[in-house]
Amino acid sequence: MRAVWLREFGGPEVLVAGEAADPVAGAGEVVVEVVYANITFVETQFRAGGKGPFRAELPMVPGNGVGGVVAAVGEGVDRALLGRRVVSSTGGSGGYAERVAVPAVGLYRVPEGLALDDAVALLADGRTAAMVLAAAEVAAGDTVLVEAAAGGVGSLLVQLARAAGARVVAAAGGERKLALARELGADLAVDYREDGWDGQLREALAGGEVDVVLDGVGGVIGRTAFGLLGRGGRIVSFGLASGEWAGVPEQEAVARGVRILSAKASPEAMRGFTEAVLAEAAAGRLRPVIGQRFPLDRAADAHRAMETRSSLGKTLLVVGDDDR
Repeated sequence: MRAVWLREFGGPEVLVAGEAADPVAGAGEVVVEVVYANITFVETQFRAGGKGPFRAELPMVPGNGVGGVVAAVGEGVDRALLGRRVVSSTGGSGGYAERVAVPAVGLYRVPEGLALDDAVALLADGRTAAMVLAAAEVAAGDTVLVEAAAGGVGSLLVQLARAAGARVVAAAGGERKLALARELGADLAVDYREDGWDGQLREALAGGEVDVVLDGVGGVIGRTAFGLLGRGGRIVSFGLASGEWAGVPEQEAVARGVRILSAKASPEAMRGFTEAVLAEAAAGRLRPVIGQRFPLDRAADAHRAMETRSSLGKTLLVVGDDDR
């Protein structure tokens, strides 16, 4: 089968397509015929230098999420799964390939009425967005600042916060991304690449402050956003697209009456978040934004688009034919 290999850490060009052995479904496993492979920003960071939550020896096939059709089942697995549309995490590797073996207990059946590519786009980003929103205790009437609001997670956070009754402030880079955030329901949008963007936001907000910061960027932007919080505010840092965490001093947060909240959840809770966002999308109440698609052999270009910040929403690898 075809797969994308990572044999050394480095730039996007180190992702090279080649041949790999076909996986076999062991006990409790299924083989998924991959149609779409998910790409997350943390995978680009891992490829660049081995950083992130993944632990793997090179060479390896990257990819932590896929969507496709169950092509084979192992011992102890219900044969009724054969032919089913599913999405699944892979455990950190193996997703950039035509086929992958995964535990059957980790599968999610794609609901009727939901396109397979949308389900894959929601697999990692959707559960993350739902977890972050819950951790931030977002409620009706809150003013919520969403960073990287046109990204895979951010675009979903804009919609989920709006559905919770919050006033949504989107922060992103460039008019194209700000326009998308407004389309998704943001009440205000500000370009955080501009000097003094926080001052612009204070001026646009009658009270000059926000209640919640959903920080997916970290670094200077995350710390600047923290400064916009009023007393009783909350910040959840869940990403470091800048390359570093916001690093908000806890002592300063306490002095200002701001809570630093952690976005963590048990495996059971994460499964619940995933099922919930899939159901919301199937019902038409949540729309994942798939901004770009690349064939499997162009995984390097997909990573490059994400790293140069030219991508909108979700980036997917198209691996097979989506005829179901």
